[in-house]
Amino acid sequence: MSGKADKTAASPLKLFLLVAAWYAGNTLYNIYNKKATKMIHAHWFVAAAQLVVGMVWSIVMWATGIRKLPNLSAADITACIPIGLFACIAHGGSVLAMGVGAVSFAQIVKACEPVFAAVVGLILPPVDVKPFLAYAMLIPIVGGVGLACVKEGKGIDINVEAFIFASIANAAAALKGKLGGSVTKALKADKTKNMDSANVYAVMNIISFIFTVPMVVISELPTLQEEWDKAAAEHGASAVFTNIALSGFFFYIYNEFAFAFTASVGAVTSSVLNTAKRVIIIVVSSILFNEAMERNTVIGSAIAILGTFAYSLASKTGGAKKKTA
Repeated sequence: MSGKADKTAASPLKLFLLVAAWYAGNTLYNIYNKKATKMIHAHWFVAAAQLVVGMVWSIVMWATGIRKLPNLSAADITACIPIGLFACIAHGGSVLAMGVGAVSFAQIVKACEPVFAAVVGLILPPVDVKPFLAYAMLIPIVGGVGLACVKEGKGIDINVEAFIFASIANAAAALKGKLGGSVTKALKADKTKNMDSANVYAVMNIISFIFTVPMVVISELPTLQEEWDKAAAEHGASAVFTNIALSGFFFYIYNEFAFAFTASVGAVTSSVLNTAKRVIIIVVSSILFNEAMERNTVIGSAIAILGTFAYSLASKTGGAKKKTA
C-alpha cells in the first residue's frame, strides 16, 4: 500500500518512531502555534519566525558536519524557487487560518486538500488522471466539510476569514506537490548533491522564509512594534518568544520526520497516516482551547476525514493513473 519508497526498507521500529515523532511534533506545533498567534496579532511575523528556527537548526546540522551540506547549482536552486514560494503560501495560510479561527476548524477545512490536488492534477501538465473511485471520494470530503459548517439552529455558520486562509493553504500545498515532485526526485537521485529528504526540506524551508519576509513587510511591518509591545505587556515578552520559538521548532521537526517517513514508505501510506493525524489534532485542540464541537461538526469532520482516507487509497489502488504531457 505504498507508493515509491527508498530501496532500503526501514525497520518497523524505525517507522514507528518516525510516525510517533511526526504526530507528537505536529500536535505540539499546533498547540504552540495557536498560543503564539493568540498572543501577538502579527501572524505573518509568527510564520516567518517559525521558519527562522528551522533555518538555525539546519545551519547547526551543516556546520557541525552532522548532516552533509547541499551541493546545489544555480539551476538547481532556480528549479526549487516555485516550490519554496508555494511552501511559503501554504505555511502562511495555515498559520493565518489557525490564528483567526479555531485549530479544529482549520484542520477540517484542510481535509479538503485532495480536492485541490485533484483539480491541479487535471489542469497542470503532465495531466494526472485519477481512477473514478478517487474522484467519487471527493464528494464525501466536500460534503463532510459542508456539514461541519452547519450549526444547529443557525444554519451555515463559518469563520469566513479562516476558511479562506485554509483554502489558500490547500491550493498552495497542491501546487507545491505538483510542481515539486519531479524536482525533488531528481535532486535526491543525484547523490553528489547531498539532497536526502532532510536536506530537501531544509532547502525548501530557507526559500520559503525568503518569500515570507516580503509578506511581513507589506502586511505587518508598520504595526509590528506596536503589536509586539502590546503582546509583551499583556503576556510577557519571554512567553511570546517561547511560544513562537517552540512552534517553530516543532514545525520544523514534524516536517522533517514526515519527509523521512514518506521517503521510507511512499506517498500513499504517508497520506493515509496524515489523514489520521488530523483526528488527533482536532480532538486535542478542542480540549485544550475549549473549541466547541457540535454534533454536525463531529459528524461532518468524520465524513470528510474518512473521505480523505478513502481518496488516498483509491487514487493509487483503483487502477493505473494516466499521465499525459
